[in-house]
Amino acid sequence: MTLSSTETPKHVRAGIGVSPKRVLDLTLALAVLAVTWPLLVLTAVIVAFSSRGPVFFVQERIGLDGHPFNMFKFRSMFQDAEERRDQLMDLSDRDGVCLKIRQDPRITGVGRFLRRWSLDELPQIFNVIKGDMSLVGPRPALIEEVAEYPERAHLRHRVLPGITGLWQVSGRAEISFDEMIDLDLAYVRNCTLRTDIVILFRTFRAVWDGRGAY
Repeated sequence: MTLSSTETPKHVRAGIGVSPKRVLDLTLALAVLAVTWPLLVLTAVIVAFSSRGPVFFVQERIGLDGHPFNMFKFRSMFQDAEERRDQLMDLSDRDGVCLKIRQDPRITGVGRFLRRWSLDELPQIFNVIKGDMSLVGPRPALIEEVAEYPERAHLRHRVLPGITGLWQVSGRAEISFDEMIDLDLAYVRNCTLRTDIVILFRTFRAVWDGRGAY
């Protein structure tokens, strides 16, 4: 489902143009990149030598107004992970359309460490700089997942998807699909700089706790 600009109220069209949210995103993203580039390089080298396959995993996700974009991650799975996805759907530990397996056999040893500390998400800084994503917002979903969404779930696409969000700081994979949608829509209704800053601070604690990180 693709939303037109006229369907998206101004107060929730966050991250478009030179808005305060966009200024915050760019400022913090560039600062994080300046500080973490040695970690990015080191992680890339470790991933490259840990298993066969590309360093970066590029996957098409659904973004603002239902439009697709390419999201970047460090590869945390074996090279054939996408081909094995359909075979593992019945093993999902989470209700709903999102596949989440606590002991996913597709994840490499290095990948488990990266996911535990959310290091696999670091390349999404480049998505933020490009304007495909925001630092804070609903997590971008797969095209096949969005195709199965109930009508109300499409409202989460009225803001830019984010690296972190209410879902991440509330338990990540331990949150059910319906609860995730409720949290995303709550964010859409209250998308402010203050909300973003609070979520960013809560993200540090969520990463440290590691709840639902798999």
